[in-house]
Amino acid sequence: MKKLFVCALLFGLLASVPAFAQKTYVNGIDSNYPPFAYVDEKTGQPAGFDIDAMNWIAKTMGFKVVHKPVAWDGIVLALANKQIDMIASGMSITEKRRKMVDFSDPYWEVSRVFLVPADSKLTPADILSKPIKLGVQRGTSEAEAIKQEQKEKGYPFELRFYESCPLAVEDLVNGRIDAALMDSLPAGDAIARGKAVKKAGVHGEPDQFGVAIRKGDKELRALIDEGFRKLQADPYWKELQAKYLSK
Repeated sequence: MKKLFVCALLFGLLASVPAFAQKTYVNGIDSNYPPFAYVDEKTGQPAGFDIDAMNWIAKTMGFKVVHKPVAWDGIVLALANKQIDMIASGMSITEKRRKMVDFSDPYWEVSRVFLVPADSKLTPADILSKPIKLGVQRGTSEAEAIKQEQKEKGYPFELRFYESCPLAVEDLVNGRIDAALMDSLPAGDAIARGKAVKKAGVHGEPDQFGVAIRKGDKELRALIDEGFRKLQADPYWKELQAKYLSK
């Protein structure tokens, strides 16, 4: 009788324990970088191409992911300090960043463009040669590149730095700056949302996006690389592109 009671107790305890505990990773995101990552105004929840992609990968690869908004100019430091585990949020792969983090395989390529008011006649050549006000998001690859170019080539524009691309767009619309430099998809998103702006032209070389991971975290990198390979072979990959990147 005692043996039966003990067996029943053990069975009950084992039944209450999950077969395995899923590991949870925290993804640091730029909360205002549509269409890749942003906080949805209606739901208050993280949304965007990178959010949906990483949710699919987490489900497929057997882990959980939580998306945490982090200030972009401090996001790499947050990763190094283990406040987050990855950055899947439209991050360009650069040599400077490679010294601080590891990257997944590239999963997207995007051009940099100059955005100007809809009635502006400024060309890329004008922007680089005139004493205008040029906006750019702080901490981005394009901010670092244009600062270096200005130093090397003596461009006369005044750089204005913003916490996000949409904030730069607002100042552009309101006449506080004359042009803004950003990735083509956030620029397209602003146009699709009815902002009175247009693309003046492409500048520099395209960027490749990758997921940033702490140095030496081979396990997570392998999960993400395999997850993206599976995602890109699945019909959902094209659905994501149609939903977020066709603007």
